[in-house]
Formats: sequence, structure tokens, C-alpha cells
Amino acid sequence: MMHWNDIAMLTFSCVSANHLGLISAMEKVIRHSIPIANCPKCFTFWMVLATTYLSGWNMIASLAISFLCAYLAIWLELLMGFIDLQFQKLYETLYPTTDITDSATTADHPSDTNSTLPHLSQGKDNTEANKD
Repeated sequence: MMHWNDIAMLTFSCVSANHLGLISAMEKVIRHSIPIANCPKCFTFWMVLATTYLSGWNMIASLAISFLCAYLAIWLELLMGFIDLQFQKLYETLYPTTDITDSATTADHPSDTNSTLPHLSQGKDNTEANKD
């Protein structure tokens, strides 16, 4: 019989797979839409229903916990979106991008172009381009 921690991990996995874009990437690879899997609450509902029922829960209990997990999936998706927003704000604070005034100064001093790029985008391609 499934335990509560198994159900929580299954719910988190279903929501995360959608939130991170893994389901949409899979749909692109197979060139078909999977309507049940590309919705966090639908995917959660059906996965929890199938796994709880197949592991020995009675149908009423499986349905009830599946609806509860589907409802929680909505809130978990919202929480993940909020965390993404906070991450984006923090990332932009730590690695500011070039604005219009910076691009005017870098045009006068081409050797300084690397200093205005975000740290993560400085790579082999940028260093080779600046050698010319």
C-alpha cells in the first residue's frame, strides 16, 4: 500500500515535470500532444489515482486523495512560479544586463565589452569574438 510520503513525492514529481518543461519537451520529441500529462493538476490526479488504486487502496479513498493532490498541485505550481520570479529578480541583481547607456560607452571602448556582459554568458564564444 502506498504511504503518504510516496503520494507527496508523486505529486511533486508530476508538477515539477510540467513546470520544468519536461512534458512539453517530450511532446516535441514524439510529435504528439499528451493532454493529460501536460496539465499539472490532471497529471497529478490521474497518476495518484492509478498508483493508489493499483497499490491496494479502495476506489473512494483513491479518488479522494487524487482530488486533494490535484488541488494541491495547483498551489504547488503557483509556488514554483513565485520561486522562479524571485530567482529571476535575484539573478538580474547579481548579473545586470547591458542597458542603452552602457552600450554607448562600450561602443567607444570595444575592449571593455566583456565587462558589461553577465558573468554566466561570458564564454569561449565571447573571448574568440573579441580577438578580431
